Amino acid sequence: MATVTPATARRPRAYVRVQGPDAEDFLQRMLSNDVSGEFCEALLLTPKARVIAPLAVWRRGPEDYLLLTEPGLGDVVRGALVRARFAAKCEIEPEEHTSTIVFGEADGISNRDYGEPAVEVLDAGIEPTVGEDELEALRIGAGTPRWGYEIDDRVLPAEAGLVERAVSFTKGCYPGQEPVARLHHRGHANRGLRVLRLDELPEIGAELRYGDKTVGRVTSAVRAPEGVVALAYVRAEVPQDAELAL
Repeated sequence: MATVTPATARRPRAYVRVQGPDAEDFLQRMLSNDVSGEFCEALLLTPKARVIAPLAVWRRGPEDYLLLTEPGLGDVVRGALVRARFAAKCEIEPEEHTSTIVFGEADGISNRDYGEPAVEVLDAGIEPTVGEDELEALRIGAGTPRWGYEIDDRVLPAEAGLVERAVSFTKGCYPGQEPVARLHHRGHANRGLRVLRLDELPEIGAELRYGDKTVGRVTSAVRAPEGVVALAYVRAEVPQDAELAL
C-alpha cells in the first residue's frame, strides 16, 4: 500500500515558557480561556478588552506551559506577564522553536486556523510542501484573523470572531473579562469578519460599499487557484449574501 505524505507548511511563531508551582493559577488569572487542560486558544487582553496578543496555550506538564504567539509578540507577552506576576511563583522566559503545520490526522498541537484538520508540531525538521500564498489562502478562506491584519490593539475579540474559540465564560476573572462578557450577553459587535470572493486583488484597507454607504474595509487578500479571496470587516447590519463594491 502506498504511503501518503501529508501536506506541511512553516508557521512563524514566538514562544514564551511559563513554568513553576503557580503557573496554572497565574495563567488562569491572566488569560481569557481555561488553561487547565492540555491545550487551548486564549487571548491576553487589556482591561478594556483590546487584544494584546492571541495565544495557543500548550500544557507540557503539571507546572509547565508553552505559549505560542505571533512573530514579534514574544517580548510583548513576556513583558505583560512579568509586570503582572507579583508574588506568583513561576518563571516567564522566551524559548526558541520551529513550528510546522501538518495537515491531516497526526500527533501534535491542535490547529484550526486553516479550515482543515491539522496539527502544529515543534522542531520536527520537516520540509514544507505548502507555500506561503497557499497557506494564506487557506487561512483567509477559513475566516481566521491574523495579527497585524485583522487583529491589533484596537480590535475587540467579538469583532474578530475570537470569542467562540478563545474565551471561557465559566472560569475566573481575567483582565478584560467584564467588557467581553457585557458585549456577549447584552449586545453584539457592530462589525464582523467576512470572507469575500473577488475578481481582482484589492489594496489592503480598500473600502467596501453597499449601495451608497461605506460598510467595511479589506484586511487581507491573496490570489488563489479559484480566484481572489479576501477578509474584510463589514458592518453587522449588511446581509450575509450582499454583493459589495470596492
